[in-house]
Amino acid sequence: MYHKTLPYRIFNVFNNVLLSVIAILCLLPLYHLLMVSLSSAAPANAGLVTFWPIDFTLEAYNETFGNSSFLQSLWISVERTVLGTALAMAVTSLAAYALSKETSSFRMRSVYMWYFVITMLFNGGLIPSYILILKLGLLDSLLALILPLTVSVYNLILLLNFFRTVPKELEEAAFMDGAGHLRSFIAIYLPVSLPALATISLFTMVMHWNAYFDGLIYIKEASKLPLASLLQTIIVQADMTHFDPTVVKSLSQRTLRASQVMIGALPILIVYPFLQRFFVKGIVIGAVKE
Repeated sequence: MYHKTLPYRIFNVFNNVLLSVIAILCLLPLYHLLMVSLSSAAPANAGLVTFWPIDFTLEAYNETFGNSSFLQSLWISVERTVLGTALAMAVTSLAAYALSKETSSFRMRSVYMWYFVITMLFNGGLIPSYILILKLGLLDSLLALILPLTVSVYNLILLLNFFRTVPKELEEAAFMDGAGHLRSFIAIYLPVSLPALATISLFTMVMHWNAYFDGLIYIKEASKLPLASLLQTIIVQADMTHFDPTVVKSLSQRTLRASQVMIGALPILIVYPFLQRFFVKGIVIGAVKE
């Protein structure tokens, strides 16, 4: 009956209109960027492109995909995202499982929990982090980009709270059947925690894919830069040395940059719709309690 009242219908219409307007405003810059990347050099440089491409052309994408430096950076970002997400999910889920237990089962739980929480409030800073990576011999390596981001305490708390919502009777029944903690973790906790796992996976993927600053700090060779770091040098620092000078002269730098940004954003845009249905549920349930 509540859903049929006039005030609720008015609110529902207003809410849908407002969210639609916000969604359009969020998509417009990306759409405009796509139109610029599909336009020829002259109208793009003159700022004439709005909602439709002018003198439609794919030259910018042909040059971008034909550039070995860009493709190498794209592959490094794919490697970093896949390996980094897999490692982060393995470590985070195992730690969350242990920390989701009561103190009576895991006596040192509070000590470890405070250890993780303190890292959210204090960190060593940029210089100590660089020195650590240097002393470990990880400069110019993929591990320098993956290992520092392996554990996110926010994701850890989100997942352990989700694990705490799993009925204890399920685990007790597994123990009675002879299962251990590892079997219980794999057969019970992981299957029923797909919303939280999908949500945290999405967070981690986006974090690795969009991270650029660590690449600029830890990677010295341009050929080993991830895509986000390469785009930062191209767009912010206006460094076009990765491209053939004759091509740069014939094409608009604006269309080249637009095509690169679109390609960089495309993987996340493709993955997100498949994980979106888990997103809200994972956030809400995982944020209930600590």
